[in-house]
Amino acid sequence: MQTNFAPAQLADPAMAASEKILRTCVHCGFCTATCPTYLLLGDELDSPRGRIYLIKDMLEGGKPASREVVKHVDRCLSCLSCMTTCPSGVHYMHLVDHARTHIEKTYERPLSDRLLRAVLALVLPYPNRFRLALLAAKLGAPFRPLVARLPRVGNRLAAMLDLAPAQLPNRNRTDRPGTFPADTSAQEISDLFQTGDDAAPARKRGRVALLRGCAQSVLRPDFNEAAIRLLNRHGVEVVLPKGEGCCGALTHHMGKEENAHGHAKRTIDAWIAEMDGPGLDAIVVTASGCGTTIKDYGFMFRDDPAYAEKAARVSGIARDVTEYMAEIGLLPPVEDTDLVVAYHSACSMQHGQAIRTEPKNLLKKAGFTVKDVPEGHICCGSAGTYNILQPEIAARLRDRKVANIERVRPDLIATGNIGCATQIGKGTDIPIVHTVELLDWATGGPRPEALASLPAKAGPVPAHV
Repeated sequence: MQTNFAPAQLADPAMAASEKILRTCVHCGFCTATCPTYLLLGDELDSPRGRIYLIKDMLEGGKPASREVVKHVDRCLSCLSCMTTCPSGVHYMHLVDHARTHIEKTYERPLSDRLLRAVLALVLPYPNRFRLALLAAKLGAPFRPLVARLPRVGNRLAAMLDLAPAQLPNRNRTDRPGTFPADTSAQEISDLFQTGDDAAPARKRGRVALLRGCAQSVLRPDFNEAAIRLLNRHGVEVVLPKGEGCCGALTHHMGKEENAHGHAKRTIDAWIAEMDGPGLDAIVVTASGCGTTIKDYGFMFRDDPAYAEKAARVSGIARDVTEYMAEIGLLPPVEDTDLVVAYHSACSMQHGQAIRTEPKNLLKKAGFTVKDVPEGHICCGSAGTYNILQPEIAARLRDRKVANIERVRPDLIATGNIGCATQIGKGTDIPIVHTVELLDWATGGPRPEALASLPAKAGPVPAHV
């Protein structure tokens, strides 16, 4: 794509990066075939190609964002399916992130919209505030029909009430900083270090930091609890560092750059303290939406002299939990099962991080029958705060996803992202769990609470201890 940015504009590193991205686009339109909003709405401006034209015109002309641009950029899920499809390697993620930041700085949204976005930014990244908000939502649930009738924001407030769980889970040990030592007693851990005919003595195999996160730590603390058990069982010490909090992904995708960078810097500092102290082999993440952002810290802070090097170091060792488990190897399952799992690959997993085979291969190794979901590349409609800010489109995508999942007739659904688990879970009675919960269960952990309603289809075999 030909561009006409002035030299003064290109002196801005963010503008120069976007200009480079724009020049890689050849207008081929392959992206339209896999864009969820284009498939639903059929509007060229709701496709990646259409949005690229709008963003180019806005940035190149040095214009404030218009209502038309905001409408179509806001409708973008940032699912990044277009990046997987694009034959030219257009880095749409960085381009649309820049556009969202430009919108936030130059466009005055309606008051109701500004207030809602401000509340989301002030509540979601903070577990204690989020927990209180969910308790308030529980009290407000009976008034949902009245809330839905409110002008401008009624549908979005109703969506917030719909997404709130009927019952909040109890806090657990992942709610505070701590260190969880590796279990070096299992013979299999020793066997994994075999050299020739002699097995090396059992020893700690690694030390990792586990991202506690914000929304997930409140909605499904069992995800991280399962990850700690799984990692410890495989000889890995797990630390939850003091000072670590939200990774910044939620507000980053709302265009609130300063806010997002503040969250990210605090978390980077917490991890760097561990890296420079006792040391870390990896930063393990159980929410793929967070993982995509953390792996992009190097780009995000590339021009920050105080954080460029630290951010790149953090990005360099960030791993999704299934990515890390695939690297170190999974112990054999202690139970035989004939449960059928529909694996939902989160967009941030398959498109954002290009992790496509590891979770399914691990589940198969753990003894589960894994089914791919038709249209698996299409977003479920969660996308961070999208299912609150764009509830109608999100609901249509959720219903489409659920229908495709139900076509494979699974016993349960596995995914690697809290947003997807919450979104899909509101549209089906099929139990939905995190992939790590199944891996933990298969290798000796407890049966996931979400599977309590399933018949006991697993028969024990001799345990590997």
